Amino acid sequence: MRLYAQTPTRRSRQVLADLIAVALIAVAVKFALVVHDAITLLAEPGRKAQNAGDDLAAGLNDAGDAASKVPFVGDSLKKPLRSAAEAGNSLSDAGQSLQDTVGRAAILTAVALVVLATAFVLALWLPPRLRWIRRAATTRRLLDEPGGADLLALRALTGPQRDLTAVPTPPGGLADAWRRGDRQVISDLSRVALAREGLRP
Repeated sequence: MRLYAQTPTRRSRQVLADLIAVALIAVAVKFALVVHDAITLLAEPGRKAQNAGDDLAAGLNDAGDAASKVPFVGDSLKKPLRSAAEAGNSLSDAGQSLQDTVGRAAILTAVALVVLATAFVLALWLPPRLRWIRRAATTRRLLDEPGGADLLALRALTGPQRDLTAVPTPPGGLADAWRRGDRQVISDLSRVALAREGLRP
């Protein structure tokens, strides 16, 4: 299976198309990463809330521990401080939850952008490339079969006539020479059919 044409012009076009496809996918990945980073910035309030909740809970727990050492009323003072510390923990949990949600949204958005962009590029690039690979393989197989050169010559005759200008025209014309089985004309025409597909004899 041949992936690239043998003729320089078509091979250059194929390589250029490949490079453009890779570049577009790379740009899509870079854009997805930029979007991911932008969405991640939305988690900053969650980080601040988590830090504030942790600091509040730690401060109130320390205050509760200190209050418990007060004679007679220590336990009474400790309970409301511990309850307030639980509120700080709730604030910290809410901040962490916000960060998790934003992180998941950032990842899903980035993955969706990469997948959609890659699918779009592949939908434009891959079918023509696969068609050419199939045509090239069929043409090469046809040339190797008995009478294949005659069929390729007929294909050249029925294709665009501008490609036939390089073939020397014998008396009676190319079609007449092909019908007579002129081996030189058949060889020249089969070369034209191969060249159309970017192949060489």
